[in-house]
Amino acid sequence: MYNFRKFKTVKLVKLFAAAFVILSVMSFNKAPYSVHHNNTKFKTYKISSKNGYFLVSEKQKLIRDTVPDGKKVFLDTLLRNATDTIPLKDSSATKGKADTLPYRLSKNALTAPVEFYAEDSMVINIPERSAALFGKESNLLYLENDITAPRILYDMNTGDISAAMVLDSTGRVMERPAFKSGDLTTESDSFKFNMKTGKGLTKGSYTQQGEMYVYGESIKKVDDEVLFAFKGRFTTCNLDTPHFAFAFNKTKFINKKMAVTGPIHPEVEGVPIPIYLPFGIYPLQEGRHSGLLAPNFVTNEQRGLGLEGLGYYKVIGEYWDVVLQTSIYSYGGWSVMLNPRYSKRYRYSGGISLDIQHFNFNFKGDPDFASNRSWNLRWNHSADAKSRPGVTFSANVNAGSSSYNSFVPNNPMLNISNMMSSSIRYGKTWKGTPFNLTVAANHRQNTNLKQIAIDLPNLNFTMSTIYPFRKKERVGEMKWYENIGFGYNLDTRSTATFYDTVANKSIFQQIKDTFMWGAKHRIPISLSLPPLGFFQFSPSVSYDETWFQTKSIHFYNATGDTLQTRLEKGLYTARQMSFGLSASTRIFGLLMAKKKDARIVGIRHELRPTITASYRPDFQKNNYYYLTDTLGRRTQYAYYESRYNLNSLYSPGRFGGLNFSIENNVSMKVRSKKDTGEAAIKKVSLIDALSISGSYNFLQDSLKFSPLSISASSNLFDKFSVTGFASMNLYQVNDSGRTINRLVWKDRPLSLGRLTSAGLTISSSFQGGNKETGEDPGLKSTGYRPESGYSLDEYNQEMAYIDAHPGEYADFNIPWSLNFSYSLTVNRQFLMNYGFKSTVMQNLNLGGTLNLTPKWQLGVQTFYNITDGSLNPMTLSLSRDLHCWQMSIAVSSGRYRYFSINISPKAPILRDLRVNKTESFRRL
Repeated sequence: MYNFRKFKTVKLVKLFAAAFVILSVMSFNKAPYSVHHNNTKFKTYKISSKNGYFLVSEKQKLIRDTVPDGKKVFLDTLLRNATDTIPLKDSSATKGKADTLPYRLSKNALTAPVEFYAEDSMVINIPERSAALFGKESNLLYLENDITAPRILYDMNTGDISAAMVLDSTGRVMERPAFKSGDLTTESDSFKFNMKTGKGLTKGSYTQQGEMYVYGESIKKVDDEVLFAFKGRFTTCNLDTPHFAFAFNKTKFINKKMAVTGPIHPEVEGVPIPIYLPFGIYPLQEGRHSGLLAPNFVTNEQRGLGLEGLGYYKVIGEYWDVVLQTSIYSYGGWSVMLNPRYSKRYRYSGGISLDIQHFNFNFKGDPDFASNRSWNLRWNHSADAKSRPGVTFSANVNAGSSSYNSFVPNNPMLNISNMMSSSIRYGKTWKGTPFNLTVAANHRQNTNLKQIAIDLPNLNFTMSTIYPFRKKERVGEMKWYENIGFGYNLDTRSTATFYDTVANKSIFQQIKDTFMWGAKHRIPISLSLPPLGFFQFSPSVSYDETWFQTKSIHFYNATGDTLQTRLEKGLYTARQMSFGLSASTRIFGLLMAKKKDARIVGIRHELRPTITASYRPDFQKNNYYYLTDTLGRRTQYAYYESRYNLNSLYSPGRFGGLNFSIENNVSMKVRSKKDTGEAAIKKVSLIDALSISGSYNFLQDSLKFSPLSISASSNLFDKFSVTGFASMNLYQVNDSGRTINRLVWKDRPLSLGRLTSAGLTISSSFQGGNKETGEDPGLKSTGYRPESGYSLDEYNQEMAYIDAHPGEYADFNIPWSLNFSYSLTVNRQFLMNYGFKSTVMQNLNLGGTLNLTPKWQLGVQTFYNITDGSLNPMTLSLSRDLHCWQMSIAVSSGRYRYFSINISPKAPILRDLRVNKTESFRRL
């Protein structure tokens, strides 16, 4: 037996030198022969006294060698061919010839090389044809079988590999053997594996199958697909002594398919629970597979006891699946949900959901007994734009009974929602042409008013700008008239409105009575000119034509005290034409810090003024008329009023004046205290956009200034999203509230005008640094993203469930989080005898979480109406991290009240194994 310790290059040479002296005494012949493998030279020695060979490399690997004649030889074959010798030849006789190595290939030879690494030492026993590896990270690799252990024994006669754990002087485990074969990874007290048959036996083994952690006193590997385990447990807890488990005596694993056990019972902290099942079947198959959906047990003050979510999931094919769920209640209520879904990668995806619910509130015979039946239909569809270039199709449908939202259990956010909407859109772009077609159908439903509006169809046809005077082959510089471009746009709409509660009229009769249609044509003509100095000039001409369905004629009755209206159906048209010349430029201002190490490096201001001189002739003389009442007051009326038509009539009179706007952008560069160099300077936006726009009409006899429109938006420090608007009237009013031709600036020179309406919205979201990464994300971006793979409807459903059950989605790595949204709107109206009165509306959405301890988290989400002081709804949640389990408590107040207690495993595979108590109440 020969013992080689710590194979390093220098020590290996010294070891060989000492070995040569010893081997000479034992009649060992000096090696006249060497072989090469992957440019690594290996020395081979003949040991005649032991009738065997051993092969050692500086890389400490037993490998497959390639000899000059192209044949292959294995180490264990060399060890078995005890009678083979290497013929010694004179160097002069063999000069210029390749050496050869005669051998016989054993019938029991391995089919692949064996690679090994010994961290501490290696012992090769040539007479017994065995090898031992020692060291903490010793490793042996054969095909897909990878073994890492502190002690590995390899028997070349049988092909068995065995390994065992190492204990310290106190009996504590220092290292366990790890075995990996394909998808199987185990950590054991000891194991034995045969490289020829692929079978193995482990003792005290831990392994993982998907999300399941499996322990077995003995695990036997039969082949690559089947394992048997004796006296073990299943769990999703990753501790050596799990908090909970399912104990069994025998089980069979079929890789990536299932595990089947005999009698099985649960254990908590190692204490068996006397609840036994005769057998257990655990799916291990990844991806989709059919199966039952477990229900939740709930209690409800109005509906009684119930089971919610009982159903079945069925995989129909590669591209389709369907979910069927139902809920039943002791007071006679029930609900059914059918949800087929489809998806084909790189082509399309979508789903249909039909919900029908019938609820009895209180039991029959109760004075407060009530019943309601409602339904809801949702359909979402999206197509990959690359699947059919030039063609788009999408759908997002949400329609149903007006009372549906109000009666969905345990969803206060949906309960207070009073709108439903739908959209189906088809688009077509013809390749190589400027033409584009869009056809859409829309649906809007107000569940409070029980009013439903349907737009069908809406058609938009567009021809992008073409340049008819340009030559196909450009020669020399382009003429000015070659930049004249024409475009075309056609927009047609139709709509109908009906109520789902009208008894004396059918829905079809209501649609017939309320059906309206309209169309609008627009032909823009433009001329692109090169910049003139610092200014860009753009002349334009536009022709518009609008089609109307209804003409309204107002008149006074015979006594002159009642205004009456006569409606005439038909096709009516109105036209308008405008001419314009705009000039725009960009002005920059820069303010730099005087100190080189100043925190604020500089402030940059960009100003973008635009002035447009335009003229619009009066084509509306025949579309307006005047009536005089008995008091002599003269009032103007339009023949095509917007309340009887989809499109609005053009403004009367001529316009010849200026349209002006000024846009501002302000940003600054700040120096970070943490970074240095170029990375230390960061650009921060102060004002993304601040614009003021208006117009002045030279041809109007009075009130020549239009109201000023002011808008602003900013994402301050990448943390606060701020938007605002305001409308300012530049003229004063008289005592009766009528606008007079006197500018506000006459009395208040520093005023921007008289405020008529304004609004402000501020929102942000923050969270503390992640305890695992140490990062402080600051502003947390939220919102629907199409690339996420979810449809908008699925996203809204998921977010609604998270909002209703925030405790079940607690992230304990985030120490705290805060999100808020504040909105303010102001409207000023003139009231007779009271003057101008302001109507102010303020709302605050507030939510957040706080880790009370590393294992307890408190959450809150609420909506507060500051104007009337109402808080509705408000949801409080309390979550507890139980390592492999999680407990959550949620309470909601307001009109739709409920509370729930949920204890469930974290692992999705056991999501149906939970204890749930839910009660909900509704104020009728």
